Amino acid sequence: MPLFTLILLPFAGSLIAAWLPANARTSESALAGVIGLFCAVQAALYFPDIANGGVVQQELAWIPSLGLNLVVRMDGFAWMFCMLVLGIGTLVVLYARYYMSASDPVPRFFSFFLAFMGAMTGVVLSGNLIQLALFWELTSLFSFLLIGYWHHRKDARRGARMALTVTGTGGLCLLAGVLVLGHIVGSYDLATVLAAGDQVRAHPLYLTVLVLVLLGALTKSAQFPFHFWLPHAMAAPTPVSAYLHSATMVKAGVFLLARFWPVLSGTQEWFWIVGGAGVCTLLIGAYAAMFQNDLKGLLAYSTISHLGLITLLLGLNSPLAAVAAVFHIMNHATFKASLFMAAGIIDHESGTRDIRRLSGLMRLMPITGLLAIIASAAMAGVPLLNGFLSKEMFFAETVYISATPVVEWGLPIAATLAGIFSVAYSLRFTCDVFFGPAATDLPHQPHEPPHWMRVPVELLVLACLVVGVAPNLSVGRFLDAAALPVVGGELPAFSLHVWHGFNLPFIMSLVAMAGGTLLYFLLRPVQDAFEHPPLMRAISGKSIFEQTLALLSRLGRRGRRFFGTQRLQNQLMCLVGAALVAGLAALWGSGLQAGTRVLLPLSPAFALLWTVGMACAVTAAWQAKYHRLAALTLMGTAGLATCITFVWFSAPDLALTQLTVEVVTTVLILLGLRWLPMRMISAGATKPSSSTAARRTRDMTVAVLAGGSMAVLAYAMMSRPFPEGISTFFLERALPEGGGANVVNVMLVDFRGFDTFGEIVVLGIVALSVYALLRRFRPAAETMQIPLQQRSLPPERPSDLLNPRHARDTAVGYLMVPAVLVRLLLPLAAMVSVYLFMRGHNEPGGGFVAGLVMSVALLLQYIVSGTQWVEAHLYLRPRYWIAVGMLCALATGLGSLLLGYPFMTTHTAHLHLPVLGDIHIASALFFDIGVFTLVVGATILILTALAHQSVRSHRLPGKAEAEAQNTAAPEGAR
Repeated sequence: MPLFTLILLPFAGSLIAAWLPANARTSESALAGVIGLFCAVQAALYFPDIANGGVVQQELAWIPSLGLNLVVRMDGFAWMFCMLVLGIGTLVVLYARYYMSASDPVPRFFSFFLAFMGAMTGVVLSGNLIQLALFWELTSLFSFLLIGYWHHRKDARRGARMALTVTGTGGLCLLAGVLVLGHIVGSYDLATVLAAGDQVRAHPLYLTVLVLVLLGALTKSAQFPFHFWLPHAMAAPTPVSAYLHSATMVKAGVFLLARFWPVLSGTQEWFWIVGGAGVCTLLIGAYAAMFQNDLKGLLAYSTISHLGLITLLLGLNSPLAAVAAVFHIMNHATFKASLFMAAGIIDHESGTRDIRRLSGLMRLMPITGLLAIIASAAMAGVPLLNGFLSKEMFFAETVYISATPVVEWGLPIAATLAGIFSVAYSLRFTCDVFFGPAATDLPHQPHEPPHWMRVPVELLVLACLVVGVAPNLSVGRFLDAAALPVVGGELPAFSLHVWHGFNLPFIMSLVAMAGGTLLYFLLRPVQDAFEHPPLMRAISGKSIFEQTLALLSRLGRRGRRFFGTQRLQNQLMCLVGAALVAGLAALWGSGLQAGTRVLLPLSPAFALLWTVGMACAVTAAWQAKYHRLAALTLMGTAGLATCITFVWFSAPDLALTQLTVEVVTTVLILLGLRWLPMRMISAGATKPSSSTAARRTRDMTVAVLAGGSMAVLAYAMMSRPFPEGISTFFLERALPEGGGANVVNVMLVDFRGFDTFGEIVVLGIVALSVYALLRRFRPAAETMQIPLQQRSLPPERPSDLLNPRHARDTAVGYLMVPAVLVRLLLPLAAMVSVYLFMRGHNEPGGGFVAGLVMSVALLLQYIVSGTQWVEAHLYLRPRYWIAVGMLCALATGLGSLLLGYPFMTTHTAHLHLPVLGDIHIASALFFDIGVFTLVVGATILILTALAHQSVRSHRLPGKAEAEAQNTAAPEGAR
């Protein structure tokens, strides 16, 4: 079965789960459990292929020229993580079935859960660096949704925002890092990058790559100084905490460190940054865990500490330490998931997680208590449990390291101290909760949970025992397969035997257990009094994070007040001025010279055309002071001159597009005229004020500079001889490879189809954004139309055309065209649109211009007949048009992927039909259908949204509407 299934099935299940009934907990959990179990079994079946260093890789061509192919790659290390993600995920689903309340929105929970499972599997199996960064950010997004699942709680919202901000920022750094890494290696293929370790370490950009990648990894795994977000993520439901903080979310960072260990490790920079972050996190997390009064808070800080242990091992630049890190990843996932679920059972059955209120639960919950004690002992590193084995390997690596004296002495001491702390907080988790007198003030009477709720904990604790007693038989082969890709070569010699003799690491374990027990009893009398760990109150990661956000918010508000303005003219001035300065700065050192290409003689007709166009442009700017409709007409004339210029230069496709865009833009501006403030020149005023004259002079200067600079740049570029490679490439390949004689259209739908797809997606987003912003917007009171008898302007004001009721009464007078003729024009325009669409692949035309023609025909119906008539007689749903167009374009591109070709690859077919005869069909036809449909939907949605606002603004408000508008209006407008 394809490896892609392991990623796609959870996402498909997420979509299905979102539509299931809210009260179907059994159906939801069964769906998620079956998907997780099926994927886990499928992943397990790949083990024979990867057991001895094998790699299973599958690839779908996407954009091969940019190195952006969809690649899934499974080696031993990825296989191990797949088993953790899918296996523990299946157990958590079973646990969540009984943990989640019937009143919770369960479909949303399992939908987010499955989507996160798919994203994490995508991170693990990604064989392309860009693909890995994409799934990496998806894990941040879905973890945000899971942590904030109970969004009615303030702590959940804050924890989710904190997690997303920290890990999302790290994800952006990771994206930059993999881009630089791909630049160094010359490929984004993971296998190629893993084999180029010497090349990367010797490159001048190595330190840049290292810092960027480590920012992504350390933020995700909550390493110092980014450790503060993880405890606040405990506001999530316990199944989420058990999954995200044992096998998935926080493990993604150490996964990345281990994955890039063959490429980035082996240097002093790696040792000090990774090792330093690891040892700080190890000690801070273990120290803080001892003083937590919340069961999940204790487990959160212990997770931070153990992640620091793994990070420290990976930072030691030792292959044997890397093997120990992989082993502890496996062990930590098992005992930490079981502990989180045990804490959830305690909370579920007693109603609290406060250690100060819990006591004596062993009598009431003996089975759960026994399971929690075994898992806690594994976390503390007690012999005959899996945590002891990997912690022994950790102690050995700190003892036998060869480095500076400070490191050689400091690391064993730090490791032993962390071991002491881990024993102390493990004893607090068990002794304070399960032993002692029975608690009497609990919200609920504790009792054992349903059997199937406890089964996941039992299976995980059984794994802790089996691995601890018989490590070679249970995980020996799996550890060998998982560690081999990490070390990037032969495995170092190591032993998984339980007893290695009475050596220094074993003495460190004894000291840790004895010291931890003593520390627990010393702290027990005063432990409950601490709300925060001593010596850590002055430095709070949460407070620093919130203060930083507050500072950024204040700076943002000041920047908005400084740069922001309600006048579009000022914003355009800043944009045009910035572009002008940037362009001039780029040419300051190199200069700009005209080319040596032989120029054609100046045509008097062409000179006259541009003289008329420039005159219209200048006159439009002048007339805007007095008569906006005249200015709009003159702007259209200048656009028409540009259209004729395209025809003159043998660009009929551009001319058609320019012509239709001019029509749509004119209607758009016409609709916008109603929103402009009334400006009248008084009878006695013969010239503008000095401030107005200065502003117009400034605007004219900027416009001339910008336009003149573009003209000079265009002249310099067009007067140079161009190599024939680019144009010849498209001219020679358009018909044989793209199936069309119109080179421009073939470029848009085939050679650069991906760019076109991105452009129509942006167009659809813009249309939906305009619709969303305007559908609830109401004009302020002062923008209401004034009755005719009260107007100071004559009744021929052009914005009156926008009122459909007024337009119906005066359509003949203003437009000189009866409404019935405009309605009859619709089928004719539709025929012209279809004609332009069908000829677009071989002659001037195409989906874009055809969509604009159809949009103009529909807009005429709105202008002449009114909104109500059109919506009553024409079943138009612009949002559906946008959705269908986007899906059609996407399906066309995905169809080529299913056939094994790159995304958007065009295929042609020659068909013989009985009546029509031989016809030629290209798959780009269906892509063009998507373009046509989306353009029609987007254009109609934008313009009708504006037209509806114009209708509202022309209606005289009723009592309730007037009160609402007066309430919404600014203070000065009332």
